[in-house]
Parts: sequence; C-alpha cells; structure tokens
Amino acid sequence: MRNQENGEEKKTSELENEIQTDFQKNMSYGDYLHLETILSSQQRLSNHHDEMLFIIIHQTSELWMKLILHELNAAIQCILQNDLEPSFKMLSRVSRIQQQLIQSWNVLTTLTPADYMQFRGKLGHSSGFQSYQNRLIEFALGQKNANTLAVYKHQIGLSETMLKSLHEPSIYDAAITALSAHGLPINKNVLNRDLSQSYEPDPSVEEAWLTVYRNTGQYWNLYELAEKLVDIGHQQQLWRYNHMSTVERIIGHKKGTGGSSGVTYLKKVLDQSFFPELLSLRTKL
Repeated sequence: MRNQENGEEKKTSELENEIQTDFQKNMSYGDYLHLETILSSQQRLSNHHDEMLFIIIHQTSELWMKLILHELNAAIQCILQNDLEPSFKMLSRVSRIQQQLIQSWNVLTTLTPADYMQFRGKLGHSSGFQSYQNRLIEFALGQKNANTLAVYKHQIGLSETMLKSLHEPSIYDAAITALSAHGLPINKNVLNRDLSQSYEPDPSVEEAWLTVYRNTGQYWNLYELAEKLVDIGHQQQLWRYNHMSTVERIIGHKKGTGGSSGVTYLKKVLDQSFFPELLSLRTKL
C-alpha cells in the first residue's frame, strides 16, 4: 500500500516538473487576463469592510453586461442578415448571463442597512442609474428614451456612442424584419419607424407572430427566435425585480444617490415589459 502511494506521489511530481514556471518571455495567465489591472480596481472610499462587497458586485455586473452586449449585438446582425440559427446560441448565452446577474442581488442582500449607511455618503451622486451598459442593453432590447442621454453629456465620446445606439435597430426590430423577410405581412409604418423611439405594439406584428405560433413546423426558426426573446425578456424582468427588492431591503424608500426616487422609480420600470406581442399572443392562441 505504501509503495503504491509512493508511486502515485512520484507520478504527480513528474507531472509537476513539466509545468511552465519561466514567464520572463512568455505570457502568463495573469498577463492574458490583465489581473493586475482588474484586481487593483477595488478602491474603497471608506474603511468599512462591506464596501468591498458593494464595489465587486457592481464591477462584476458591468463585466457580465459587457458580455451581454457582445452577444446581443452579434445576434442582431445575424437576424438582420436573415441568418437566424447562429443567433440562438448567442441568445441562450445572454439568458444564462442574466441568471448570473440575478443571483448577484442575492449576494448583495447580505449587506445590511446599518452597514450600508456607514459608507453610502461616500458615493456622492454616483448611482447604478448611470450605468451606460445597462442603458445600452435596454436600447438593444427595444426600450429607448432619449432623455436618459443627458446623464452622459459630460463624456463626449460616450455620449456619441449612446446616441448612435439610440438610433440603431433593437433585437426586436431585427426580429420583426425577419418576420417580413419570411413573407409575413407587417405594417410599413412599423418597418420604417423611428428607431430612436421605444417600440409600440402593432396589430400586424401580433398577427404575424400568431401565424408563426400556429404553424411552428413551417416557421420553426422564427418560433425558436421568439421563444429565445421571451426568455430574455423574462430574465430581464426578474433582474429588475430583484434589483428593486434588494434596494427596498437595504435603503427602504429613500431617494437614490443619483437623485431618482429609488424604489418608486424601480417599481415603475417593472411595468415596462419587453416584446409586447410575444406576450399578448398567448391569450389569443
């Protein structure tokens, strides 16, 4: 038995002898991921222990949002080119990322009101309301509001990026274009609408989706696309709800640090659902 253990230790040792240890001229794991930059970016403004949690939750959320935008923007291009199948994997990935973001609120709920008050004053007027990536996600999902751009006017480059995104087709605009490309009649006013405005429901779009859902074999890819969008819209609403619930748990109905009404504003946002005809058609099936 002892000889067997010695043999296993020797094999392990031999394997470890092959591990790369000289990185003077070679790229390491930390180099590739720029870990020195990432892990030195948690600069607390107070000495309170829980501020580290607050910073990391929001920083990691922004990284996940970056990946969501990467996938959504690629999916939009695929759909506009009537190449639907590659978009399915991208949209499934978005849904999984959203689940990660939803769970992050559960971690933040370990921050108690008394602890948060110890460093909330250090935040000034900075607020999640100013997250430009979250705003870009909303734009990509079809909810657009030009008034929100005022928050970014002090950053010229970012302001231009936001304005450009405001006028670009959302993933739902792309999906409606796909309906038309497959021969389903869509109101021309919808196809030629002002893309800088939030999407408004249209009877022709609902009828087109109803045709898809009543003939799934004939329109399988459109049906698959629709269900991917419903999943993303649902996950986004869950994220919003968990956001609202977490804020209410930690600060009650205080005003947000950025000047919003806080929980009251977040509850209003919950009323703004995504992809309206994909929800309304279910009543008519």
